[in-house]
Order: sequence, then structure tokens, then C-alpha cells
Amino acid sequence: MAKFLIFAGIVLIGLGILWMVGERFGLGRLPGDIVIERGNFRFYFPLATSIILSVIISLLLWLFNR
Repeated sequence: MAKFLIFAGIVLIGLGILWMVGERFGLGRLPGDIVIERGNFRFYFPLATSIILSVIISLLLWLFNR
């Protein structure tokens, strides 16, 4: 269990770093992302960002499995 928690922590740190780097390149604020703001309510759905990340991850996995 301890090894799993250490691995999960390392993965979360890596994802956090990738998230910060992605924000510098505009990921998370693309034209296809849906943002609805009304008063104290804010709904954010990163549709275009999700599609781009999905394509990139799919290509990387395809390359590694070749």
C-alpha cells in the first residue's frame, strides 16, 4: 500500500507540473472551452482542451505500443 501511495503522489505532482506548463501555452482557455458565469456561479467545461489532450495522449500511447 505504501508503494502505491508514493507512486500516486509522484503522478499527482507530475500532473500538477504539466498543468502549470499547459496554462502558459494557453491550454484551459481555448476557444472551444465552455465558460458560463452568472452572479456567484461559474461553470467551466474545457471541451477543446480535453479533445486536444486526448489526441496527444492517444498519439503518444500509439507510438509507445508500436
